[in-house]
Amino acid sequence: MHTESNPIIKSALYVVATPIGNLNDMTPRAIAALKGADVIAAEDTRVTGQLLKHFNISTPMVSLREHNEHSMAEKLVARMLAGETIAQVSDAGTPAVSDPGALLAAAAHAAGCKIIPVPGASALTTALSASGFNCPHALFYGFLPPKTKQRCDALSELKDQSFISVFYEAPHRIVDCLNDMASVFGPDREAVLCREITKTFETIRRLPLGELAAWVASDSNQERGESVVVVNAAPRATKADGADYDSVLLPLIAELPLKQAVALAVSITGAPKNALYERALTLKKEA
Repeated sequence: MHTESNPIIKSALYVVATPIGNLNDMTPRAIAALKGADVIAAEDTRVTGQLLKHFNISTPMVSLREHNEHSMAEKLVARMLAGETIAQVSDAGTPAVSDPGALLAAAAHAAGCKIIPVPGASALTTALSASGFNCPHALFYGFLPPKTKQRCDALSELKDQSFISVFYEAPHRIVDCLNDMASVFGPDREAVLCREITKTFETIRRLPLGELAAWVASDSNQERGESVVVVNAAPRATKADGADYDSVLLPLIAELPLKQAVALAVSITGAPKNALYERALTLKKEA
């Protein structure tokens, strides 16, 4: 196991994950990074101020949020090039994951500054770990569009994919979001709602989307706090067996040329053309 004898490196950017609810999830390394930095770039200095107060951290802060990230990144990189160490945090969780942070990291890369991630809490990985979905691939989508039409369009692109999809959603949109998911993915697709993760009223509920949408709509408490929705991968399509369609193929190939018989069978059954063609060839040989 690696430990750092001198954990704070000069002219570096520390990207520090902070708790998403339970303050006991703050790591000793994160505390050391925030204490040892020359300045902390915080999404909201008021929110981070409460965290610093709890852990007796007196490092000065500057505000780095969505609307000023570009200009602040230039200033902070200049400070790093002058020898200072910057620690970056978002309000909760890991910076740049549906939060500000990417522009500062990109600017630090471009300037040749060292970037040191300090891992910790993340709603994304926490929700995935609790979902119980056994799939090696996952897509983190983040926040869906707020309007129903655009949201459904985005979901439609994911409905048949063979990976888990993970979404963040705001409290006032969670019911509409789940209803749209049930409509697009189908009411039987399994999903997990992870609400208020690590907080006092944490909810982890796994149900088919239709039932999950109805359950949330029936309990207004489930519309409070931030949510992560984990949707299972689309079920794998079973390989079509042409023999399943013999009752259609046999009378057709008895009366029609092979290609015409297969084309008509595809039109009738909706089965894959290749599977029906291979089966038709077999039936011809056996006739």
